[in-house]
Amino acid sequence: MWELLRWHGWSCQQPARRAVERDEAAVAGWVKETWPRAKPPRRPSGPGWSSRTKPLSR
Repeated sequence: MWELLRWHGWSCQQPARRAVERDEAAVAGWVKETWPRAKPPRRPSGPGWSSRTKPLSR
Protein backbone atom coordinates (compact mmCIF):
# COMPACT_ATOMS: atom_id res chain seq x y z
CA MET A 1 0.00 0.00 0.00
CA TRP A 2 2.84 2.38 0.88
CA GLU A 3 4.36 1.97 -2.59
CA LEU A 4 1.04 2.86 -4.20
CA LEU A 5 0.62 5.97 -2.05
CA ARG A 6 4.19 7.09 -2.70
CA TRP A 7 3.72 6.49 -6.44
CA HIS A 8 0.79 8.95 -6.33
CA GLY A 9 2.88 11.57 -4.54
CA TRP A 10 1.68 11.05 -0.95
CA SER A 11 4.07 11.12 2.00
CA CYS A 12 4.05 10.94 5.83
CA GLN A 13 4.22 14.64 6.54
CA GLN A 14 2.89 16.64 9.48
CA PRO A 15 1.59 20.21 9.17
CA ALA A 16 4.32 22.75 9.94
CA ARG A 17 2.00 25.14 11.82
CA ARG A 18 -1.34 25.21 13.63
CA ALA A 19 -4.51 26.52 12.05
CA VAL A 20 -5.15 30.25 12.44
CA GLU A 21 -8.77 29.53 13.48
CA ARG A 22 -7.70 27.27 16.38
CA ASP A 23 -9.28 28.30 19.70
CA GLU A 24 -6.80 27.30 22.43
CA ALA A 25 -9.34 27.85 25.23
CA ALA A 26 -11.86 25.53 23.54
CA VAL A 27 -9.17 22.88 22.99
CA ALA A 28 -8.07 23.07 26.63
CA GLY A 29 -11.69 22.71 27.79
CA TRP A 30 -12.24 19.70 25.54
CA VAL A 31 -9.06 18.01 26.80
CA LYS A 32 -10.08 18.62 30.42
CA GLU A 33 -13.77 17.64 30.20
CA THR A 34 -14.48 15.45 27.16
CA TRP A 35 -11.27 13.50 26.59
CA PRO A 36 -11.24 11.71 30.00
CA ARG A 37 -14.74 10.36 29.26
CA ALA A 38 -13.78 9.29 25.73
CA LYS A 39 -10.52 7.46 26.39
CA PRO A 40 -10.76 3.82 27.47
CA PRO A 41 -10.00 2.89 31.09
CA ARG A 42 -6.54 1.55 31.86
CA ARG A 43 -6.05 -2.11 32.60
CA PRO A 44 -5.12 -2.92 36.18
CA SER A 45 -1.41 -3.43 36.52
CA GLY A 46 0.03 -6.48 38.17
CA PRO A 47 1.03 -10.03 37.43
CA GLY A 48 -1.03 -11.84 34.87
CA TRP A 49 -0.98 -14.28 32.01
CA SER A 50 0.41 -13.43 28.61
CA SER A 51 -2.25 -15.63 27.01
CA ARG A 52 -5.89 -14.59 26.83
CA THR A 53 -7.00 -18.17 27.54
CA LYS A 54 -7.19 -19.52 31.06
CA PRO A 55 -4.38 -21.80 32.20
CA LEU A 56 -5.08 -25.52 32.42
CA SER A 57 -5.98 -26.66 35.92
CA ARG A 58 -4.17 -29.83 36.92
